[in-house]
This record gives sequence, C-alpha cells and structure tokens, in this order.
Amino acid sequence: MFRTLLVALALGAASAFMGAPVAHRAASAGKVSMMAKIGLTPPPGAKLYDDALGAQKPLGYFDPLGLLTNADQERFDRLRTVELKHGRISMLAVLGHLVTGAGIRLPGYLSNSADLQFSDVSAGLKVFETLPTAGLAQIIAFVGFLEIKVMRDVTGLGEFPGDYRNGIDPFNWDKFDDATKLKKRAIELNNGRAAQMGILAL
Repeated sequence: MFRTLLVALALGAASAFMGAPVAHRAASAGKVSMMAKIGLTPPPGAKLYDDALGAQKPLGYFDPLGLLTNADQERFDRLRTVELKHGRISMLAVLGHLVTGAGIRLPGYLSNSADLQFSDVSAGLKVFETLPTAGLAQIIAFVGFLEIKVMRDVTGLGEFPGDYRNGIDPFNWDKFDDATKLKKRAIELNNGRAAQMGILAL
C-alpha cells in the first residue's frame, strides 16, 4: 500500500511538467483509468470532478484518496483553494531554498542583540538551528496576518477559488480572454503541484 502511494505521488508530481490542455472536457472512462490500474476505482455512479481544471494528461482525473467522490461544489472549491495556497507557498519555498542554497543573503544583521548576520544563517531547515526565537515568532505572526487579512477573497469578487485580487488588478488579469485565463490558471496549478513535491525533496 505504501509503495502504491509513493508511485501515485510521483505520478502526480510528474503531471505538473506536462503540457496542459486546459479546456473543460466531457467525462470519459480514460480519465479514471490510472486510478483503476492501481485498484482505486471510484464507486459506480459517483459524482466526480473529472472535467475540472487540473484533470489533465498524463493522469487525467486522479483522486486516489476519494476526497472528491460525491463532494459538493463547496467542498471542491475549498480543497482547490487549499491546493493553490500550498502550491503558492511551496513555489516561494523552493525559490527561497535555491537562492539561499546558492549563498545569496541579505546584507546586514538579522538580529543585532544576538550579533547574527543574515550571512550567518544556514540554508534550508538548518535555519532553525540559528534563528532566534523572536525571529521565528515574527515569521509565524506574519504568515498568520497574511492568512487572515491578505490571502482571502475579502471583497467577494473572486472569479474562481484562489482569486485574491480583491479589486486590485496590477497584472491586468481582466485584459486576457477566457482561454488565456484558463491556461494561466492551469500553469499555476501545475507549477504549485511540482513545487510541493520539490520542496519535500529539498
């Protein structure tokens, strides 16, 4: 079972690097075939989201834990929001790991009282060996602030799960046609999936 789960996760990560047909498609038996091959066929007649954004080659619809079997739209949107948030955080984490791993640091002091410069801090998880407790508390407080005040649809104007523009549109999202918007959303979703697997490896 554990080996099957590892294979499933690896295949899910590999799908993030595939070119993505992003148009919504009608349900087909082929989308469930990968799940069937590993013995995870959903119950007959179950409501699936096999035509949703993200159900694309090579795996098609892939829900080995059955989280979306007979789920309503609200649950799907919640899980998609969580997936996007984790993907965005993971993309930043991978970038941060690569930058600090290359030896690039901010100039100056991280903590004057501890006489700790940014250049003294290790890369990756080893940072917690040198990071002052107050610094960790600041990071947790900042992430909490982002979660409560920034990374949410405050205005209720979001077009889709994960749309946190809140009336601000610095990248002129509205100038794109629907097909381009769908393509860009698929790219973000796939890059986030790849980054989630990538940061686990780092």
